[in-house]
Amino acid sequence: MATGSVREVLPPALDSTSEPPPLFDGSTRLYISYTCPYAQRVWITRNCKGLQEKIKLVPIDLQNRPAWYKEKVYPANKVPSLEHNNQVKGESLDLIKYIDNNFEGPSLFPDEPAKREFAEELLAYTDSFSKAVMTLLKGDGVDEAGAAFDYIETALSKFEDGPFFLGQFSLVDIAYAPFVERYVPFLREVKKYDAMAGRPKLAAWFEELSKNEGFQQTRRDPKELVEAYKKRFAPTQ
Repeated sequence: MATGSVREVLPPALDSTSEPPPLFDGSTRLYISYTCPYAQRVWITRNCKGLQEKIKLVPIDLQNRPAWYKEKVYPANKVPSLEHNNQVKGESLDLIKYIDNNFEGPSLFPDEPAKREFAEELLAYTDSFSKAVMTLLKGDGVDEAGAAFDYIETALSKFEDGPFFLGQFSLVDIAYAPFVERYVPFLREVKKYDAMAGRPKLAAWFEELSKNEGFQQTRRDPKELVEAYKKRFAPTQ
């Protein structure tokens, strides 16, 4: 499969002083934040489909958003959003499916019915996973977070034809990647909780995932991610 081997120069984030791009001129644009895990899902999908030339990145400064983004692009004023065919769509799980279905490049969703059914189950669980882990990020929810990581470990054992959730790399891996990337180092450093300990499938999954160039291009320094989460969840530490 394509792994997003095109190495691009990332544009600077647009803020309240920035002029808008030439909106609805026929170009396809992906509005993201470099720090947002939801936007990262769609960014990874774009890269893994080899669409760096077809879908332009438009990064938004979420701390100082340009007024035109809400007024002219996406009234919800969130990222990610996708400008395509003179329409703007949002919601990261919807967008990763939309890009996979409506653009060229390798399919990131399986054909086998059993894998498709399991994929939908896992995609539906992503919010529950995040909420459970957040209980530990915010306080003492070790049991809730542990159960969520155990669910992931068990899910990774279902198909044996590869290290990923559906055996082979898919949208499901993309949906979880940005969150595991953030949670694991923060929990290890701040909460002294190693989510990988005793979960070999999870550890092997992330090791393989980290080799994917489409994912690599979206990653940030783990120390930077930890510091960002410290400000959000552990401001006194």
